Amino acid sequence: MASRAKRPKVETAEKPTDLDQGTDEALSQFLNWCKQSGLHLSSKVYVSKEGTVADYGLVAKEDVEEGEVLFSVPRSALLSQHTTVIRDLLKKEEAALESRSGWVPLLLSMMFEITNDESCWKSYFSLWPGFCTLHHPMFWSEEERNRLLLGTGVAVAVEKDLINIEEEYDSIVLPFMKSHPNTFDPRKHTLDLYKKLVAFVMAYSFQEPDEDEDEELKSLNPPMMVPMADILNHVANHNANMEFTAECLKMVSIKKINGGEEIFNTYGQLANWQLLHMYGFTQPYPSNTHEALDIEMHLVYDAAMQAVKTEEEKKLLAEKWEFLTELEVVGEEGDFVIGQSGVLTEEELYSTLKVLSMTMEEFEEYKANDGWEEDEEDDDISSLTNSVIPKLKPAWKQLLHNTVRMRLKSYSSGLKEEEATLANVENYRQLSKQEHNSLQVRYAQKMILHRLLQLTV
Repeated sequence: MASRAKRPKVETAEKPTDLDQGTDEALSQFLNWCKQSGLHLSSKVYVSKEGTVADYGLVAKEDVEEGEVLFSVPRSALLSQHTTVIRDLLKKEEAALESRSGWVPLLLSMMFEITNDESCWKSYFSLWPGFCTLHHPMFWSEEERNRLLLGTGVAVAVEKDLINIEEEYDSIVLPFMKSHPNTFDPRKHTLDLYKKLVAFVMAYSFQEPDEDEDEELKSLNPPMMVPMADILNHVANHNANMEFTAECLKMVSIKKINGGEEIFNTYGQLANWQLLHMYGFTQPYPSNTHEALDIEMHLVYDAAMQAVKTEEEKKLLAEKWEFLTELEVVGEEGDFVIGQSGVLTEEELYSTLKVLSMTMEEFEEYKANDGWEEDEEDDDISSLTNSVIPKLKPAWKQLLHNTVRMRLKSYSSGLKEEEATLANVENYRQLSKQEHNSLQVRYAQKMILHRLLQLTV
């Protein structure tokens, strides 16, 4: 669920006397619609705004054992390009609706259904009136994004999103709507609505994995909306998973859940900056065990350039970088990913540090062997975990250390400033949603970077 993650509540929610007694009218209508649509909800769970980390969530009414089906959603209740009223039109025009995102058919389906008073998903959409619960940075002002998210990678990702969304709407969606005036009206189906639906799909949709037995050939099918499943909130240490069958989609417990506890799905192994970008919320530090950040590959080159003293050394460095590029170890827009336990793109960063630290003679020999060599020392260092990094060669550690220092300069504030804000409970509570989430992203990233600095001293 894409609602803003709040601090976990300590009080236990009261059990409802009846499943149909929702916390509000919209929820009651939705639950009634679920019954009518054949969606089966276990008697052991209920939907509520109480006892959850953010807005609607699913709570255990009593103890749930591992492996229990919490609810099942028949495929007829799913909203997709294959179930919408206009599915035949979308199928007929599918060639004209191809896009890089692959989302256009679903977005058009939703644009039609959400503005159709007769839509069978009307009660489903009523849970998000006006999409006012979407807190994605794409809805922040440009000034807020640049001020609060500088250096995190979120602002850059959002700018790309906004450009792509507008281009997709202008070049594909708008011409399609104009060619079908009896179905769509650009005055009603606007770019603003399209942006909101993109954020909605980012935050709430599901994609069913391809069943191809060859792992390399596996792909994801087009996204679809799964009522009830999108109500579950996310945490890294989740307790339920989605299972796909031919007849329905099931949410199944993967561990014992005590009565009164919230039931959490997982959106994947995502860092806070990714959660904020795609879902509009963050997990308070240090609860996100998948925390990580990107370091642009070219920063390592820039850090190496700082140590260059002669034109000959500058030329050699350029040759090394070109060689790494040809081997596809590095790329113009590539990133090294650093997690809490060490480097996640370890093979790429390991090779980069090795090559950029070589003498001219070592590089010439390495290049002659097309990047292959027998190096017994390499066998002792099979990864770039936090325990291994201090054992790297001094030149490698220095290069990595300088790279991290350069990466830290991309933020507009330092770690001590973030720590001071977090330590002041009253000030922290007064932060806006944007300030709260941005602080969690920046702080988690800087903690990883400062740990890396200590490991490379």
